[in-house]
Amino acid sequence: MGQPGFWERSGESRAVIARLKSAKRVLTAFAGPAALQRDLLELIEVADGDAASLAELSGEIGALEHKAADLELESLLSGENDGLGAVLSIHPGAGGTESQDWAEMLLRMYMRWCERRAFGCTVLDLQPGDEAGIKDATLEIAGDYAYGFLRSESGVHRLVRLSPYDAAHRRHTSFASVFIYPAVDETIHVDLDEKDLRVDTFRASGAGGQHVNKTESAVRITHLPTGIAVQSQAERSQHRNRDFAMKILRARLYAYYQEREREKMSGMTAAKKDINFGSQIRSYVLHPYTLVKDHRTEAETSDTQRVLDGDFDRFTDAYLKQKPASPPPRGA
Repeated sequence: MGQPGFWERSGESRAVIARLKSAKRVLTAFAGPAALQRDLLELIEVADGDAASLAELSGEIGALEHKAADLELESLLSGENDGLGAVLSIHPGAGGTESQDWAEMLLRMYMRWCERRAFGCTVLDLQPGDEAGIKDATLEIAGDYAYGFLRSESGVHRLVRLSPYDAAHRRHTSFASVFIYPAVDETIHVDLDEKDLRVDTFRASGAGGQHVNKTESAVRITHLPTGIAVQSQAERSQHRNRDFAMKILRARLYAYYQEREREKMSGMTAAKKDINFGSQIRSYVLHPYTLVKDHRTEAETSDTQRVLDGDFDRFTDAYLKQKPASPPPRGA
């Protein structure tokens, strides 16, 4: 940073500053538990076997164990993009209102997860269902390691329940897919040429086809070379929706180019496996019994309500411990 002209090279300086901040964050995270450990060892020596004193220290020891477990998990987040924020998209599967309602339940689950972790959560796009639920939703999640923790959520999520939309109250199975992309920050460059973009505007619509407003505030952007199309109608402002759509597009293009680069490096261009509705990663059963089970790690719990309220860390933790991240090559 002290080299002549360092601050004039904006791209390089931003990347270095970002790495410096990341390193400081890691050191700070380890410094706290290390100091607490030293203090506890001293207090245990002072207690000299006194049961009452040791009992008072048990809570502090439990807190230290909790912090150590968190650090262990963060040590598994070694992928190049794991420290970034995330862009999360939810799409209902076939099944109309049933699947759209399930997609909205997942949206609530992820927003509650963000609240529990004090992560920033911005709705970039939200398309209400015709009767209930949502047709699509995209969130931007800001927080350290948001992508690293959430990347295991990509895949098909399956719900089994007694349908609230069936007059006969029969059991239904619904599907929704979740896609997680790393949020592109100032350290990542994605080539975007305006001539490669087609921008369309249209009127945002809500439930029942009612117009949210009378102006063409919704924005759809298509990247012509790849055919990737994104849209946003989360705001009444066309300018804001365009900014949101560009955020989604940059995240999707970055993931797309990374995947292309991985295929090129491995020589396995057919290795990419599309998510389909016969390969769910997790099942949420609300009837005839209650169970949430991850089919990749076999982690499960009968406390379905707690999971749907945003406490699904047991599943992300199990995935991280089973499959440590390996840094992928940067393709953009």
